[in-house]
Amino acid sequence: MSAEMDGLIERIVARVRQEMLSTEQKRLVPPLPELRGTWQDESALHLQVGDVDRVGTDGTVPIPGGPGAVAKLIDHTLLKPDATRAELVKLCEEARTHRFASVCINTTWVTLCVELLKGSGVMTICVVGFPLGAATSRAKAAETREAIANGAAEIDMVVNLGFLKSGEHDKVFDDIRAVVDAASGRPVKVILETHLLTREQKIAACAISRAAGAAFVKTSTGFSGGGATVEDIKLMRQVVGPDMGVKASGGVRTAEDARNMVAAGATRLGASASVAIVTGGVGKGTY
Repeated sequence: MSAEMDGLIERIVARVRQEMLSTEQKRLVPPLPELRGTWQDESALHLQVGDVDRVGTDGTVPIPGGPGAVAKLIDHTLLKPDATRAELVKLCEEARTHRFASVCINTTWVTLCVELLKGSGVMTICVVGFPLGAATSRAKAAETREAIANGAAEIDMVVNLGFLKSGEHDKVFDDIRAVVDAASGRPVKVILETHLLTREQKIAACAISRAAGAAFVKTSTGFSGGGATVEDIKLMRQVVGPDMGVKASGGVRTAEDARNMVAAGATRLGASASVAIVTGGVGKGTY
């Protein structure tokens, strides 16, 4: 198992790096840093970018001790296209009451939520290129700049799945980097839609996201089936190491789900069933 993972990561990273180096002069953005992976044992994957070692766990991390601790990891989410102003107001009220990390919304509602959450300590974050990821990089960057100007604290962008599945890794890098640059230092999460990807594609997406300057990798939009799994969270954590965030999103509906994702290596949880999670209920999880 460890030798298989080691070899797979090395092959993917070598191929991605070669593709990006070959187009470096055209792209005018930094090439993918040197990235090497070796397993020391079954519990830790060591990845190296340049001269910096990063160590990722296999998921044996401390689990938050109670609902309050879990709440601080949750992006309270409402992304359905027919969400009303009243529903957004309720979302922000719930976020204030339970002290969630943020509300995660569409860009239309950023200004409203920033105003409603003023002084609460709850962030307003929004999605970009959502839910398909197939918009141009310029369009994603423009959406990002407007969201930041309106007060968004973080950006959750959808990766260009067509580029990724075609093996056009330099274009995936450029797409992510365009949003990272447009975010002007605000954290960017890259949504991978893990259930649509092979294991190799997931590893490549995580490696490229890290090289492009993203702060998090994220499992799912919640709009194309599938969702977060413990296995995917473990793999993502192993690839990105401890210095990058991993967000489990899609299908996280109970406190047990949340604990399992955190134990696997998630540092943020995207959920529309957030209140159920922190109060011990079972939520529908409708985005």
